[in-house]
Amino acid sequence: MLTIKCAECGEVVFRYVKIGKGRLLHCWKARITEDNSVRNGMNVRCKCGNLIGTEERRWVKMRSHAFITSGTALKKK
Repeated sequence: MLTIKCAECGEVVFRYVKIGKGRLLHCWKARITEDNSVRNGMNVRCKCGNLIGTEERRWVKMRSHAFITSGTALKKK
């Protein structure tokens, strides 16, 4: 389970179930367990107004320097 926080204010934006190692390029909507973000059309923002990512088909495309993560990813079987 990863906790995704805003890089500017440190507020929790998502709790996300990440599978496998590697960078977090996008978050599948079905794996987001807790969503504290603010949506303005296609934009996904923190409560402070920082743009975290853009909502696309079944995922949120993340902006790499807009967030920080903590927690661990699940291992692939």
